Amino acid sequence: MQKALIALEDGTWFEGTAFAGSGEAYGELVFNTSMTGYQEILTDPSYHGQIVTMTYPLIGNYGVNTADEESRGIFAQGLIVGEYSRMYSNWRAEQSLASYLEANGKIGIHEVDTRAITLHIRDKGAMKCVISTEESDPMVLVEKAKASTGLVGRDLATEVTIDAPYSWPAQKNPDATYQVAVIDCGIKLNQLRIFEELGCQCTVYPNTSAAADVLASNPDGIFISNGPGDPAGAPAVTKLVEELIAAKRPLFGICFGHQMLSLAMGAESFKLKFGHRGGNQPIQDLRTQKVEIASHNHGFCIDADSINSEIAEVTHLNLNDRTVAGIKHKQQPLFCVQYHPEAAPGPHDPYYLFEEFIDLMKEART
Repeated sequence: MQKALIALEDGTWFEGTAFAGSGEAYGELVFNTSMTGYQEILTDPSYHGQIVTMTYPLIGNYGVNTADEESRGIFAQGLIVGEYSRMYSNWRAEQSLASYLEANGKIGIHEVDTRAITLHIRDKGAMKCVISTEESDPMVLVEKAKASTGLVGRDLATEVTIDAPYSWPAQKNPDATYQVAVIDCGIKLNQLRIFEELGCQCTVYPNTSAAADVLASNPDGIFISNGPGDPAGAPAVTKLVEELIAAKRPLFGICFGHQMLSLAMGAESFKLKFGHRGGNQPIQDLRTQKVEIASHNHGFCIDADSINSEIAEVTHLNLNDRTVAGIKHKQQPLFCVQYHPEAAPGPHDPYYLFEEFIDLMKEART
């Protein structure tokens, strides 16, 4: 195993050992507090442009399998863990985490004090980072981290979107109850699995599509997916969503989709200090006062003071920091949440949000 260095733009650096891959990788260094689900995290396109540190100390013990993939490959730029489990054991496992990372050209680093990394990010904030098995001088890597491209202002969602529309399920279901147009900003497959489970036939479109092309299929509802990066850095996607809102079809957005819908309604976004990433965030539904535990993965948020109260209202709050976690339109069948009700990984508490979207489509038909 090769020696590896982790260097941050503020001059801080850590030493570890590469358990998978080699070379150099750049990204914003973030942490995720989930205890399981490392494969789903790695294949979540929302992690494009980020290097993920897992706070749980032992990672890799149950291996990897194709059923748990959330996209077409690994989108995280690299993985940092406290201890990599060289042995894995699970009846579903098909290969080791190390071999999976290497097959996707990614670097995995362990034998690192991930508690120190997490505390540093919590204190100083998420920042640009480079991980390397090639350069032995940490100060050289610090300068590389400083010179690298960060997340602010980048349209990462368009970097990860698909090239052409496709159907889900691929074999069209003639008995599907609803037709849903899905805008792919970095979608996780479990969102599509849930729609299929609820009787929907989905057509997934690139986020570069024209609104007229999306609406030409006469969908019962439109879904805006999760995705990576700075929502303010994707004005073309915001414009698309503005045009879809004008069509007054039932609309539902998750995470980046929530941010796109909010910006399209005139709100503003801001960058969180170290983001929300994990499977244990408490959310309060202000409509019922109930509290649910939900999966999160975002580094940007919507400014509550920028929301136009004449057309929209806040429906959900993150109870850790009181940030906006959900919004709905007051006149149109439109709502969105900042977190991940599809889980994978995470709790299933917010599953009801998909059912609410189904109800909106049902009402729109009557």
